[in-house]
Amino acid sequence: MSKHEMMGVTQGAEQSELACTINGEEMKLEVAGSKRLLNMLRDDLALTGTKRSCEIGRCGACMVLVDGKPINACLTMAYQCAGKQITTIEGIGAADGGIDPVQRAFLEEGGFQCGYCTPGMIISVKALLDRNADPSEDEIEEALSGNICRCTGYGGIKRAVGRAIEWRRNAP
Repeated sequence: MSKHEMMGVTQGAEQSELACTINGEEMKLEVAGSKRLLNMLRDDLALTGTKRSCEIGRCGACMVLVDGKPINACLTMAYQCAGKQITTIEGIGAADGGIDPVQRAFLEEGGFQCGYCTPGMIISVKALLDRNADPSEDEIEEALSGNICRCTGYGGIKRAVGRAIEWRRNAP
């Protein structure tokens, strides 16, 4: 028995077809049953805005939307996304092709420093505001509780969320 077989990893692992929609584009991909969504997005599709960091679901850097709900791509197997709508940071944008108000708020309010956590933060805030246009402070903190920022101290992030709420409220 080889070292890989003893570890449960086999060469030429069986692949199956995965049909899903990624950033609005219907796709059919050949994916190994053992492949995580994070690896499929980054390694197979070059959607590198979804960050690889802790790989145990604690930091939120790999956050994506699956059917509108924020999930950690590092904890999700690719096959679990069959028939689902996946939105990465590359798929977030305004209807007119510009940037989403959440993205704009992060830029204008300094809701980032190094930027590594920013895609996951934006995904989490977008999911929150899509389901609750006027969240309380506690709801904002709960929505961001799965995201860790090691640089900003969260002041700019909280200002960005407030600004995004304001812009959405005043949008025509």
